[in-house]
Amino acid sequence: MIKEMLEQQRKTPLVLVENKISFAAADSELSIYDTFEQASRISLVSDQLMFCGMVSGKKVMHADSDDFECEFLPHESFVMAANSPVEIDFPVACIEQPTTCLAIEIGEDRVKQIVASLNADAPLLNYDRDWQDSEELVHTHHNAQTQALLNRIVHIFTENHQDRSLMIDLAVSELIIRLLRHKTREFIIAHSRHLPDHNGINAAISHIQKNFEHNINIDQLCKLACMSRTKFFAQFKQTLGCTPQDFLYQSRLKHAAQMLRNDANITDTCFATGYANTSHFSRSFKACYGMSPSQFKLRHVKTPLNKAHALIKS
Repeated sequence: MIKEMLEQQRKTPLVLVENKISFAAADSELSIYDTFEQASRISLVSDQLMFCGMVSGKKVMHADSDDFECEFLPHESFVMAANSPVEIDFPVACIEQPTTCLAIEIGEDRVKQIVASLNADAPLLNYDRDWQDSEELVHTHHNAQTQALLNRIVHIFTENHQDRSLMIDLAVSELIIRLLRHKTREFIIAHSRHLPDHNGINAAISHIQKNFEHNINIDQLCKLACMSRTKFFAQFKQTLGCTPQDFLYQSRLKHAAQMLRNDANITDTCFATGYANTSHFSRSFKACYGMSPSQFKLRHVKTPLNKAHALIKS
């Protein structure tokens, strides 16, 4: 859907590397970047928080003086803190198949307003720690809800609706909330791995992650958390935004993706992550990652053929 809308907005490119089309709003701006030829070490920096979502092609992101290097692919996002420069490679861009990315710059005041609202609603999660003085690149995979939101944002920015400003404000607010929730969630999961005894929810999260290949026992989790079932379910969902069962499935799929990146066999990955049959595994994986396990593996594993192709391209 994004690709179709972009085709309607594109004009003859003025430049072949990072050709930019922008759509401004009150406290945010959408830019669509097309690159039509291979390039390397192209600098990018923004004085505001920037959300970047890949549409087609591939980029390689560099930051922290070469200490950080990561592939950036469709259905993935990067969040860049303000004034944190990166350098970008475009290894596969060409006229026939440009590398396309959308970027949304969001004003600091807008982020602070949403942080304040979230902290008022859930003070124990402390969303301030996730954005203040952070220079990290946040790399994440789009779930179905985020992908649908990006489709909607592009449509709102590019149409001439009489309520355009209000609709943009609502959509960008939703995007900020999803980013904050995701980053806070990742912090909590990492904290649970390192300090499982910090509190009851940490203990439950740690137990699920360590035993993701098995079905969960809710009574056992309640005992670990020292909570009643009602309190445990409510606090778990408030903390991670999902039920313990959903978190189990998410943990399985995340581990499966890592196994496939390491060239594991798809059938072995299926059974190693607790799935009873490959059909269920494939459906669940595609629903989460937007592609089948075989497609995911083909994209991420550097086979001899892929390596040879990369050398020819370079």
